[in-house]
Amino acid sequence: MDKTNNTQQDNNLEKEIKNCQTDETIQNEKAEETATDKEAENSEEAAEKTPEEKLADANAEIEELKTKMLYKQAEFENYRKRVMAEKAELILNGGQKVLSAMLPVVDDLERALKNMDNAEDVNAVKEGVELIYKKFMTVLKGQGVTPIDTEGADFNTDLHEAIAQIPAPCDEMKGKVIDCTQKGYMINDKVLRYAQVAVGL
Repeated sequence: MDKTNNTQQDNNLEKEIKNCQTDETIQNEKAEETATDKEAENSEEAAEKTPEEKLADANAEIEELKTKMLYKQAEFENYRKRVMAEKAELILNGGQKVLSAMLPVVDDLERALKNMDNAEDVNAVKEGVELIYKKFMTVLKGQGVTPIDTEGADFNTDLHEAIAQIPAPCDEMKGKVIDCTQKGYMINDKVLRYAQVAVGL
């Protein structure tokens, strides 16, 4: 009795497996048929277009690309003109900030010149000029301009211009700056003017 039941259960299980396999096969076949139908439709559509239609489509695509290219060219031309205008403005008025900062120093110099005519105390005049000089150096520093250090410095072709070579007073001063005839200046990290120096031999 148990053997009979087991046999029937096995037979039922085999039938269910076969049915599942059959369903899966049918679904796969349907999917393949759908894909084939779509490919056939696409190929039919492509085959339906005449050479004249294909040429018209290609010409329309070319015209669209031409229009896009013209827009890009116009945008670039406008950008180029704007950059040129900004550059011209910078060249014409680039020094406006620096010159504006120097005007108070000019005012002080004018006042000092007027007072010199009536000044009797030379020391007072000297102090006034020194104050103006300090103010002017402060303005330069505010613009990123700083003097190049030369006193006792090693000769450096990146910063110094040797205009003379003179005997060094001691061995330690050989190859060093002995005297500076004209101060040099840096603007930020770039040499604005080289320092003219005499170098020890």
